[in-house]
Amino acid sequence: MRPKEIMLNTQPSNNMHVEVDDFGDDHVASSYETPLRADAFEMDDDLKMELIAKHFEEIMQILGLDLSDDSLKGTPMRVAKMYVKEVFSGLNPANKPTVRLFENKYNYSEMLVERDITFYSHCEHHFVPIYGKAHVAYISSGKVIGLSKINRIVQYYAKRPQVQERLTVQIAEELKKALNTEDVGVVIDANHMCVSSRGVGDTNSKTGTAHFSGKFSEEGTKTEFLNYINANVQL
Repeated sequence: MRPKEIMLNTQPSNNMHVEVDDFGDDHVASSYETPLRADAFEMDDDLKMELIAKHFEEIMQILGLDLSDDSLKGTPMRVAKMYVKEVFSGLNPANKPTVRLFENKYNYSEMLVERDITFYSHCEHHFVPIYGKAHVAYISSGKVIGLSKINRIVQYYAKRPQVQERLTVQIAEELKKALNTEDVGVVIDANHMCVSSRGVGDTNSKTGTAHFSGKFSEEGTKTEFLNYINANVQL
């Protein structure tokens, strides 16, 4: 039996206008946990795509688009599939990467840095892209993690509606948990399409966020990490 369908009210309430006007383009965030309803995963992916396609078709109709056109008629389902299977797939805990740790047999005690991890996310306020680079470092507490898993953790938390501050903290907290260490540093530099393609229309600015904990809170370690990610390293 299908879960109860959530219907969209196409008549905006006065409260909606007040809230949007109050916040404007400010980055409002409630916590570092992504706000999800308790029943977020009672619906399977196929039903979610069916409903999203239906409602997106309504949006296109309201905009006055002719969905009988060959170029547009498949768009609602394409968007639905993209939302559920791709750009927002990080909402589903079933897609969370499995982390396998290895013994630090080399007794490597310095920081390990993986920089320039490309990610694509979406601003939760306007549902337009955020894209940039994540730089991640940790100091082993006895175990090490496969490098590809660091990338997968970044991608998992990026593939959901986000604010950059939350994304930064979520990556850091997941690494601390996985590696059983507080010695973690995360820096993100990103472009926000909600700034460049709409609103103020600033195409040059970037946004930087950082999270330093454990030894990375110490000035020397923090500076070493920042110097490394800003260095023009040639191998």
